[in-house]
Amino acid sequence: MTATLESKTINGIDTGALRNAIDAVAADPAKGQTHWQVASHWRGGARSDTLVKSYGIGGQTVPKDFTIRIDEPLELCGTNQFANPQEHLLAALNACMIVTYVAYCALEGIELSALRIETEGDIDLRGLFSLDSAVPAGYEQLRYTVHIAGNATPEQFERIHRTVMSASPNYFNLRNPIPLHSRLVVE
Repeated sequence: MTATLESKTINGIDTGALRNAIDAVAADPAKGQTHWQVASHWRGGARSDTLVKSYGIGGQTVPKDFTIRIDEPLELCGTNQFANPQEHLLAALNACMIVTYVAYCALEGIELSALRIETEGDIDLRGLFSLDSAVPAGYEQLRYTVHIAGNATPEQFERIHRTVMSASPNYFNLRNPIPLHSRLVVE
């Protein structure tokens, strides 16, 4: 995957730093191991705050300090002050794909002038409310459209599009079943 382009910043990505990261993981897979964690706290009603305090990469812990505020719309007993969990899920998918498009374009020397992803899906609330066991509680499908512009040919963009669908972690996470291991602590 590493190209022989001169190191420079393309689309806000330092291509030399990205190539160095790719080469480091290729040489030592342990450097490519990451760990992500969040802690979510109920804030009353349909509100919650999710705290992001650190992540791990290559065996190192890197501190962070972010709060993601989440709510529900009025119709679902929230206050509609913040995006709801479904909007965060769709935004996380889009953001992950955007980073992947930008990085792969940068590595190929493609300068982007625009990139927008629109994603949507439908949830039947009968599943959430346990009114019909035949109705899934979540999405049966998501639909997304990628709008991209830059100095690449349609064929180059199509190749990168296919790469994004195979390399984006959140695309993978939503496309494939992931085992969820639960532990309940009653305090």
